[in-house]
Amino acid sequence: MRRSVSAPVRVLRLLKALKGHTVTGLSNSELAFLTQDSPSNVTRAMQMLIEEGLALKLDNGRFAHSVGVLQIAQAHAEHMDRLTGRMQEINQRIAAGSQV
Repeated sequence: MRRSVSAPVRVLRLLKALKGHTVTGLSNSELAFLTQDSPSNVTRAMQMLIEEGLALKLDNGRFAHSVGVLQIAQAHAEHMDRLTGRMQEINQRIAAGSQV
């Protein structure tokens, strides 16, 4: 038996279910299975994600993360790279005995 979930929770579950399927996408029925939700609920939630620029419907009818989501992921990766570089600088200074 499926438990009722709120629309925001449904949307978040779908975003997570799409992870790793950016190029090939997932069908409505695959998303329904993965999220344990009905295909009609998946359709409505995916429409919200599409309207907000966080998902898209591929030419083959499958759903995937949008370029907007990929831009968020890329910005995070770049931020982490900058932080890693700064931490390495600090560690080098500490190892050399100078002040930070």
